[in-house]
Amino acid sequence: MQRYDSRTSLIVVDFQNDFAAPAGSLSVSGGLSILPTINAEIAAATAVGAAVVYTQDWHPESTPHFARDGGIWPVHCVGGTWGAELHPELIVDGPRVRKGANGEDGYSGFTMRDPVTGDTTPTELEGLLRERDVSRVIVCGLATDYCVKATALDGVRLGFETVLLVDAVRAVDLAPGDGDRAIDEMTAAGVVAWQTSMR
Repeated sequence: MQRYDSRTSLIVVDFQNDFAAPAGSLSVSGGLSILPTINAEIAAATAVGAAVVYTQDWHPESTPHFARDGGIWPVHCVGGTWGAELHPELIVDGPRVRKGANGEDGYSGFTMRDPVTGDTTPTELEGLLRERDVSRVIVCGLATDYCVKATALDGVRLGFETVLLVDAVRAVDLAPGDGDRAIDEMTAAGVVAWQTSMR
């Protein structure tokens, strides 16, 4: 099966130093292990002209998203810092969509949520995909139980055929099994789960 074509986009979710690198402030266990798989997918997509889009958490120094300001997370992916940059070994060949720059919760690549009011606003991701007449999105990256899940669920909600590459994601697993439960939630919502070996 041909995975990529001109109407398919690969979305690489938040493969940033703070999540992927062992020294990152919110390092995801095993996150770096999926780098070769993601790079292979990027190469396969670009070889046939499919769009590749990268999402990035891009937070201010203080935000209700962080534990010190009332949220649940350690400080991570502060815009302009090493932690917010895409991992240096990641192949980067496409636009970047940065989320959370005004203090929002930026879990999904498609939408951001005001942590105080709960109001949601779109990122530019949907517009980028619509401009290219994309009908299918393939999602990989970090982390399964948060930003990957939110991005995939929004993809379905917005009418894209949405595929999760289950061997190209890793979970935070704040509670054991969160990653598996996230995959179950995604597939129940209509996300298709693929292994990268499926061609």
